Amino acid sequence: MKSGLHFLIAARECEIGDLEQLTLTGELVGVIGQLVHALQRERGLSNLLLGSRGTRFAQAREHQLRECDAAALQLRQHFDAMDTQGTAVRNGARLFGRIATVLQALDGLPALRSDIAALAVTPQAATAAFVRLVAGLLQVVFEAADSATDPQISRALVALFNFMQGKEFAGQERAFGGTCFAEGQMESSRAQQWLELIESQERCFLIALDFSDTAVQAAWRGAVDTRTQADLERLRRIGCTLRADGLLDPELAQGWYDCCTQRIDAMRGVEELQAAQLLQLCASRIAKARDELRNHEAIRDALVRTAGTSDAGEQVPNYGPHLERSILDLVQDQARRLQQMADELDTVRASLNERKIIERAKGLLMATRKLSEADAHKMLRQTAMNQNRKLLDVAQSVLALSDYL
Repeated sequence: MKSGLHFLIAARECEIGDLEQLTLTGELVGVIGQLVHALQRERGLSNLLLGSRGTRFAQAREHQLRECDAAALQLRQHFDAMDTQGTAVRNGARLFGRIATVLQALDGLPALRSDIAALAVTPQAATAAFVRLVAGLLQVVFEAADSATDPQISRALVALFNFMQGKEFAGQERAFGGTCFAEGQMESSRAQQWLELIESQERCFLIALDFSDTAVQAAWRGAVDTRTQADLERLRRIGCTLRADGLLDPELAQGWYDCCTQRIDAMRGVEELQAAQLLQLCASRIAKARDELRNHEAIRDALVRTAGTSDAGEQVPNYGPHLERSILDLVQDQARRLQQMADELDTVRASLNERKIIERAKGLLMATRKLSEADAHKMLRQTAMNQNRKLLDVAQSVLALSDYL
């Protein structure tokens, strides 16, 4: 008959298996970060090319295409190496669905690039295509964070996901502002959209840093030098302040791109630090779990050596007071640890659950009101501001009214 110790050993083995899977996920997240960073730069250069009507930035864009292709190939290789058995991967149905969407979007990238090179697409349409691709990649990171069962690792993934999302909004701002400067035009609706991009990225960074340790917080505070930040704010004011004639100086496009790129490259450094910490944390947790497994196995072996025989001829463990105390301590420690992990996971996943609710509300508005994703999010935000309510509360109200909508 199997003892409690037998199941404690099985629990440790399962925990190690989960942690090893999270290590592979952490490596995948790091590769996704590289591709997202490359795509963000390609998007910015593409918008500058389109905004200048093909007169500038063509060579820089061609160089960036090669960098993106190399990063995309590396990601495809990681996808190929994944175990696609649904029962072997936690949250596999949603994760594999996200990956399928990403691969489809990557397959459509050459056609988009051809349209951009031929100036056959507007900057807005090109931006929307890149945003969808990057959003798909970030959804893979989101599913990874949502599937983590270790509170510390889950916390690190939540921090990384929100930081990557904030960086994506910064990349969208670079592309959007680049288009405005390159075209030399600004209007009130564009200025409002610009301000919303600034607000969105700052909100994501606040959440990310709230879940980050002191090393990441310090790295972020020191990432962007004061001169770059001052240049960014100056160009933001120029771009978002409407002139009577609605014109901008196209010569500022290069300075805007360079300034934003320095800032986003600095963000990439912080992102790499987070990814490295995630892998270190996984390795540390695995090492600790293996030590505990060896301890459990040593107690089991001791029981086997001291086992007696029952009248029926079965082996009966001879625990003795020392071994009884050791096993009881292990069981109680496991119970306390599981409860603590459950409590911590509930806290960490509150952020992820909030995003899920908001995304579902956006999807409902998109389907029922025929809105774009940006317009649906804007409607939720505007309603929250007008009613002085939290965005989450408004999203929950929208979902509660789903039958009427």
